[in-house]
Amino acid sequence: MVIRSALRTAALATTGLLALTGVAACGGDGSGADPDRVDVVAAFYPLQFVAERVGGDAVRVTNLAKPGAEPHDLELNPGQVGQVSDAELVVYLAGFQPSVDEAVSQQAGDRAFDVAGVAPLLDATEGGHEHEGAEGHQEEEAHEGEGAAGEKHEGEATGKDPHVWLDPTRLAGIADKLAERLGTVDPDRAADYTTRAGTLRTELEALDSEYAQGLKTCQRRELVTSHTAFGYLAQRYQLEQIGISGLTPEDEPAPQRLAEVAAEAREHKTTTIFFETLVSPKVAETIAREVGAKTAVLDPIEGLQPDSTGDYLSVMRSNLGALRTALGCS
Repeated sequence: MVIRSALRTAALATTGLLALTGVAACGGDGSGADPDRVDVVAAFYPLQFVAERVGGDAVRVTNLAKPGAEPHDLELNPGQVGQVSDAELVVYLAGFQPSVDEAVSQQAGDRAFDVAGVAPLLDATEGGHEHEGAEGHQEEEAHEGEGAAGEKHEGEATGKDPHVWLDPTRLAGIADKLAERLGTVDPDRAADYTTRAGTLRTELEALDSEYAQGLKTCQRRELVTSHTAFGYLAQRYQLEQIGISGLTPEDEPAPQRLAEVAAEAREHKTTTIFFETLVSPKVAETIAREVGAKTAVLDPIEGLQPDSTGDYLSVMRSNLGALRTALGCS
């Protein structure tokens, strides 16, 4: 971790130095390349999805994270820093991608929309889960249902869970606020942005209803995942997340944590250990062999695969099907 932190610091410093030349050449005034459309830069896929749906034909959206790449550790090249500098609006989530935070701070502070500011983020723990009444739920009064994000084990690091888009109702709130911000950038089409955000909200509320009904009656409510990305989903639908590793999916869990998760999986008669699309399934497979369970994909939708023909809505529905099978829902 120390080595990776040092490398990241060096990369950010190098990016900043290289960016000064590139940004000076292109002006960095956020005027956009297309006079008929608003140039929007999205930090990763769910924000691209919302920007495209709310913006429609009035925007041109660039995603900084390439399909198939894990967005947590994105390091911007000078060209991408230039895109941030030139954008009329940058949509990002502060704290999720340090190199994007750095570029926004240096190049686009007055043209940035931080989705983390729309509503308070949940607390998260490294590889834990939380029982009813635990600390992570106290700040989020708008959502009913406890037992989602993580009981704190001794010595675990804590922080804010960035995976807010996995609660469709929260994503709808982000869409509403993005429409307002686009309306200030492009006042002539403000009503269009509001209308499209309303349409997206209707779709997301329908998805929310599908989840609520689909997960209402299940044999189990414990969700064993390779990465603690599903706290918002768990809280919204009264599930209990048991994470093998923490918020950073590449972190190797300690042997003690593996033993704890295996014990909990046996206790809850878990039939499925979930892994995600953009990281190795090896740890999940190890736990599954240990407890006699199978593995399946549960996608945190941080990015799409390069050959994917789906979108946020279709992947969320695939996740719902996987959850219903794993949890024995009727």
